Amino acid sequence: MKNSNPKAIAFQIAALTAISCAIILFLVTVIFQADLPLYLILLTVTGMFAASWATVYLVFKTAFYSKIKLIHKNVLQLQKHTQDKLNRPNETDYVAEINRILIENAKEQKEEIDQLKQMELYRKEFLGNVSHELKTPIFNVQGYIHTLIDGGIEDHDINALYLNKAARSLDRLISIVDDLESISKIESGNLILEYRTFDITDLTKEVLESSELMAREKRIQLYIKETLDKPFYVYADKDRIRQVLVNLVVNSIKYGKNDGFTEVRFYDYDEQVTIEVEDNGIGIEKHNIPRLFERFYRVDKSRSRHQGGTGLGLAIVKHIIEAHLQKITVVSELGYGTTFSFTLKKSK
Repeated sequence: MKNSNPKAIAFQIAALTAISCAIILFLVTVIFQADLPLYLILLTVTGMFAASWATVYLVFKTAFYSKIKLIHKNVLQLQKHTQDKLNRPNETDYVAEINRILIENAKEQKEEIDQLKQMELYRKEFLGNVSHELKTPIFNVQGYIHTLIDGGIEDHDINALYLNKAARSLDRLISIVDDLESISKIESGNLILEYRTFDITDLTKEVLESSELMAREKRIQLYIKETLDKPFYVYADKDRIRQVLVNLVVNSIKYGKNDGFTEVRFYDYDEQVTIEVEDNGIGIEKHNIPRLFERFYRVDKSRSRHQGGTGLGLAIVKHIIEAHLQKITVVSELGYGTTFSFTLKKSK
């Protein structure tokens, strides 16, 4: 039935009953040649209609329709915007409404299942990356120590060399663990940001100065845009923002071109300051950009590991900026360079 309202259904059934009764009375009159008064026929038909309507309505409403309404209410409560849907005018066609809601829920569940599958894929990839990153320095240390135990400790040309290599591998291992711990603290909410007012321009100068030696090896110029070389006061955790700038500047040098540049720019808006770190390096392919901030995700695994680093830098950067309730974005073109932009709250 097109309309699932109990009154409408009862009316339709009662009407069919009354029509059937009229047909029966007509046949009785014809077959048995009974002379039934018109008022008796009308009264009988009307009585059958009223009785049928009342009976069907009460039975339908108590035995079936009330349960449908309860199911309808429960289904509504499963939806994301339950309160809005419960406050809207009552639906007259509950069966159709339930059908619509179930179809919508099925679509949402499919999307959630697809997302869970994607997350599971990322989880497996992440665990594989963690395993690889940790095993490499551990196996290196193991190899150096076994060589020393097997007699290399007595060779003065070997012992100091292998001990230094083992120490560097341990430093890398500690760096990976420290970065993982930082991400874990941020994600769990255990990292407490120490907000204060500071000049982001001065902090950027400190970071660029500390990176000069690394940049000089690739003849990369580091500078702040001249027209913006003035104080920009922000309200944030200075040490964490220094960590963000170091990661972005170091990355721009690692993947920069010889005789290239890294430029930092600032833009002053009403309540925020936008910081941009731009380089003219090798750039990033578009399909890699959405996953750029994932832990251990590397655009070019072989080249990235050759360049050093834990593979966690950009993930930490993203988490720090989001912990400040701000955003970070990246724009890049393969072969032409990359620009990272993030915002900070402007100090009043």
